[in-house]
Amino acid sequence: MGFQPSPVLLASLGVGLLTVLGLALGSYLVRKSRRPKVTLLDPNEKYLLRLLDKTTVSHNTKRFRFALPTAHHVLGLPVGKHVYLSARIDGSLVIRPYTPVTSDEDQGYVDLVIKVYLKGVHPKFPEGGKMSQYLNSLKIGDVVEFRGPSGLLTYTGKGNFSIQPNKKSPPEPQVAKKLGMIAGGTGITPMLQLIRAILKDREDPTQCSLLFANQIGPTARGL
Repeated sequence: MGFQPSPVLLASLGVGLLTVLGLALGSYLVRKSRRPKVTLLDPNEKYLLRLLDKTTVSHNTKRFRFALPTAHHVLGLPVGKHVYLSARIDGSLVIRPYTPVTSDEDQGYVDLVIKVYLKGVHPKFPEGGKMSQYLNSLKIGDVVEFRGPSGLLTYTGKGNFSIQPNKKSPPEPQVAKKLGMIAGGTGITPMLQLIRAILKDREDPTQCSLLFANQIGPTARGL
């Protein structure tokens, strides 16, 4: 006769197996619960985010902080992508693209640094900026529609990009060893997003060059 395990041995093995499975499942659930939740799940969906804070950065620039759904949420914006903000202003739908200055390491909020074009200040913009003035008029607790991620470019790290020639085309891989960037004013935010991602990874050999220009405000002129 062959070896026949006793009922006690079978029971012990069963308990041991269940214990191992339970520990593995528990470890998985703990890791899963620690993962931050993503806000921008659907690029075609609009997400209402509440204004938390409004801070003056310079004479014409402000930082707007919006709350994500919970303190454990991240925006969920890949490097190279941007968001769209939309609002009904004077009966018309106004949509503008913005790149946050925060990243997915920041949980619970997203920050936008925006230059406010006021009416009657700049000769090139006599009516001012519709969206920037609208955002500037918001009170703490007001909500704004966010949509994203948007854009044709994604940086995946170590000089690797995923670029769509157009919205209907599939992304194509591109590799760059050196990046040259030109930016002016608050238009630097997309470049900062990329530069931060590169500098954060010590194994990323990509070299960056940035040419930046900015208008001198009245405060700086007085110095």
